[in-house]
Amino acid sequence: QVQLVESGGGLVQPGGSLRLSCAASESLFSIYVMGWYRQAPGKRRELVATITRSGSTNYGDSVKGRFTISRDNAKNTLYLQMNSLKPEDTANYYCNAVWSGLNYWGQGTQVTVSS
Repeated sequence: QVQLVESGGGLVQPGGSLRLSCAASESLFSIYVMGWYRQAPGKRRELVATITRSGSTNYGDSVKGRFTISRDNAKNTLYLQMNSLKPEDTANYYCNAVWSGLNYWGQGTQVTVSS
């Protein structure tokens, strides 16, 4: 079983930046793919970005060019650098890991973009 703990959320003004972190209880070398998803009130959970064990990345259309996903295998930590934030980026952001064929989720961290 993989435990995931997110951090780094908060309140930021439009145009600002935040970096989210996700600490995993297992070595990232054993996790095939990790990702970030988000869910706003009244909306379905949507893909933000994923990264495979080999480093291949995939982004949701709404964040391309603004967000960057990365992983530090030595620290067992996944990151999401978010730049040029917009009010529509406001959501609860969840870390995800696919490990031994199963999906694991963190508890989420709230990001609010507002002036």
